[in-house]
Amino acid sequence: MGRGSTRVAGPDGGGIARLLARLALLAVIGSLVALVLAVGEGGLLVLGAGLLGLVACAVGVWWFVAHRGAVRLLGALLAAAAPAGVVVLFTYKGLWLTAVLLCLCWAVALLCARAALRSARPEKSSRATPASPPVRPVLIMNPKSGGGKVGRFHLAERAEELGARVILLDPSAPADVAELAREAVAGGADLLGVAGGDGTQALVAAVAAEHDLPFLVVSAGTRNHFAMDLGLDRSDPSRCLDALTDGEELRIDLGDVAGRAFVNTVSFGVYADVVQHPEYRDDKTGTALALMPDLLLGDGVRRVDARVDDTTLSAQQALLISNNPYVSPDELSGSGRRPSLDDGELGVLGIRVEDAGQAADLAVRGSQSNGLTVMSAQRVEVTAGTDEIAVAVDGEALRMPTPVVCTLRAGALRVLVPRDRPGVPVPLPPVRWRQILDLALGRTGATG
Repeated sequence: MGRGSTRVAGPDGGGIARLLARLALLAVIGSLVALVLAVGEGGLLVLGAGLLGLVACAVGVWWFVAHRGAVRLLGALLAAAAPAGVVVLFTYKGLWLTAVLLCLCWAVALLCARAALRSARPEKSSRATPASPPVRPVLIMNPKSGGGKVGRFHLAERAEELGARVILLDPSAPADVAELAREAVAGGADLLGVAGGDGTQALVAAVAAEHDLPFLVVSAGTRNHFAMDLGLDRSDPSRCLDALTDGEELRIDLGDVAGRAFVNTVSFGVYADVVQHPEYRDDKTGTALALMPDLLLGDGVRRVDARVDDTTLSAQQALLISNNPYVSPDELSGSGRRPSLDDGELGVLGIRVEDAGQAADLAVRGSQSNGLTVMSAQRVEVTAGTDEIAVAVDGEALRMPTPVVCTLRAGALRVLVPRDRPGVPVPLPPVRWRQILDLALGRTGATG
């Protein structure tokens, strides 16, 4: 289904979506009416000052990230002073009531619009199937992962109580976890599992998929993006082990980048270059700020080109390929989730920002900016004009020969999950007003 299509959930869902879409449009009209009525009271000043503050803040952030020295300091001051200046202006001019009214109308419009789009999107029925408890499960656990969650939640002891064999990694001696998984399979394992980060999850998941064995995810990493999108409990990883005795099975897609599996994302460009540096693990923010000026504007500038199915993306500063697309109210917010891991599509997000003006355009227009590309695809081929390129695979720093091809192995991975789990909340979709208008007028299935 295309990016701009509207799906209606049926008679009831469609009626609710239509009502919410109409309320959203009424709220937009209300904000415009309030603005017109408030022209004499400073309504245009409120709108203009707000937009100017947003643009100035975006320019300040760009200067702070892309430069050093005095320009970086000036950028930090501008990013902080712009919103503060808007507040001072509203206070001095006595425009608080107008500003609050406009913000309230717009907030109601966005709330109703997102609720309408979510109501129009039918909930996918669970595709989980009953599963028998494994007889010889083998779990690989990283005691350092997630700041020591394996020890803090007594995961090894709990797994052994449930009949699993636990392979505890030695942090002082790097191990080939894929080879450990293959040895476990050769020894008769009928389930493979990992308590660790997403990079380790991907390596062992590839072995499980190769042998068509179920795979168990234990949310013992730092961010646990994969576990989150499987609907697992991230606050208490020991609950993931309940699947060993009371589980059900999901069949999901597995990403492939140049023959290597990934469960979440593959990154090219700026982020991939940053994570290549060893100091990044201990000081992510400091390392990124030290490197960004060279990576964005200086001698270290690298751009990547991509062939996304039949579409060409040129000179991208950052390119993110995901195992199934992320859905978020704002593609740049970092709060996206994958509502499904079995749709058989790669998600593609490309960013190209050359200067402060384009940064401001991205801040104001968001997903409609020319600097941001959001797509889905079956195949992505990445080149960079060099023999090899930096790649971050599920956060792991690698270098790969070009061209680098990303594809998807549809339904390749069997995942054993607890029957009793939090589940995947329906993410808020990005607002596209053409879709809202189509819903309000009953034009279902239209594209925007």
